[in-house]
Amino acid sequence: MASETLVNDSPAPAVFDSEAAGCLVKELRYTFLSGKTRSYEWRLSQLKSLLKMMEDSEKQICDALFSDLSKPEMEAYIHEVAMIKSSCKLALKKLKDWMKPEKAKTNLGTFPSTAEIVPEPLGVVLVISAWNYPLLLSVDPVIGAIAAGNAVVLKPSELASAMSSLLAKLLGKYLDNSAIKVVEGAVPETSVLLEQKWDKIFYTGNGRVARIVMAAAAKNLTPVVLELGGKSPVLVDSNIDLAVTSRRILSGKWGCNNGQACVAPDYLITTKQYAPVLIESLKHNLVKFFGEDPMKSPDLSRVGNPNHFARLKKLLDDDKVSGKIIHGGQADKSSLKIAPTIILDAPEDSLIMTEEIFGPLLPIMTVEKIEDGIEFINSRAKPLAAYLFTNNKQLKEKFVSNISAGGVVINDVTLHLMVDTLPFGGVGESGMGAYHGKFSFDSFSHKKAVLYRGFFGDAPARYPPYTPGKLRLLKALLDGSLLGIIRALFGFS
Repeated sequence: MASETLVNDSPAPAVFDSEAAGCLVKELRYTFLSGKTRSYEWRLSQLKSLLKMMEDSEKQICDALFSDLSKPEMEAYIHEVAMIKSSCKLALKKLKDWMKPEKAKTNLGTFPSTAEIVPEPLGVVLVISAWNYPLLLSVDPVIGAIAAGNAVVLKPSELASAMSSLLAKLLGKYLDNSAIKVVEGAVPETSVLLEQKWDKIFYTGNGRVARIVMAAAAKNLTPVVLELGGKSPVLVDSNIDLAVTSRRILSGKWGCNNGQACVAPDYLITTKQYAPVLIESLKHNLVKFFGEDPMKSPDLSRVGNPNHFARLKKLLDDDKVSGKIIHGGQADKSSLKIAPTIILDAPEDSLIMTEEIFGPLLPIMTVEKIEDGIEFINSRAKPLAAYLFTNNKQLKEKFVSNISAGGVVINDVTLHLMVDTLPFGGVGESGMGAYHGKFSFDSFSHKKAVLYRGFFGDAPARYPPYTPGKLRLLKALLDGSLLGIIRALFGFS
């Protein structure tokens, strides 16, 4: 039997089945078709309410994140609360501009005419969230969907149960329940939601489930955004500021939910000659950040759930890897804690080098020359993010032009997420579609082409009967040749 599901503050049915899901979508479509969500005033009011929700509920949110992931308060605030507040404030500030039609040029073939591109809401959309950043990855897409004027269903991850419950309660309290709903539950609830007809599905998670989402969407020709992950590499040159580089890598790996972030460095590449110096610096700073016994550090999140812990332990216990551990490796199943771990030169065919790690394990691969690292990265699936540390201008240019990734950062990691003028999304197996800032608005909008004409300037040449003279004129018009038009009008061939 499916687990009990909560849809905002309304009484929840004992089982959220296909019939209940169908009724939910029907209710939201009725709201959308009423035109309510299209107005600037409605969108503005919902975004303001969402911002107020964040300001009123900061402690509850941080408590839920600690309950689900033991996430330190500073991480919870910076990476989730602050980013949602920033996203809300940007949407409130820019909404009127985003909604304005964009002027477009016309051509001689439609003269006289004017044209514009009108952003319009898609309709009723589904957002399926992930457990590792259960606030950010739930609410940030919803901000874009609301700003674009859609009705929304949010399905938070059941693996972050405290945050899922809190989001259902808070969104039900602060937002318009006739247009914005939260559905809690697990696989059965998600499955019946995917059976419904949506105008867009926004999914954050892994490639295996993404294929299920995409297959379900294909039945109704529903467009999808898939925010996935992959093995995000870090290439480290030797002509760098070693101390700064080490701190930034450690912060992006273990300071981002203990490696459980889609853009966290997955593996590191450096030269055989430089590896000992870099490794020593990483070890030194790990102790400085998290102490001699990192298992007791309050600044490290725990592993998300027992299944995830078992998967990471399997990567560590692999015969090809266990003898390659040069730092860390401690694991405690009862507390779901794994210490920051460094592995040197794991075989390329080992599990840790073929699967996305998504945890506190960092393999380091060594190459003869730094350019070999680019070839290694390109021999694998396109990552969600790729990072390079160097002062070599030519290497920077080669990295940016040759590495295909969702995003690239030079001399830092993960910070591109904080730049709202950059799109965030994957390519190939790391995902499709993008959001953040205006890209979120665009992701949930249809760019409608509109052409305006009057009744003046009707060209008889477009109508039958067709003659050689009309053909010459239409060819000149379609070619945009002013001289050709003049020649055709005066009967010259």
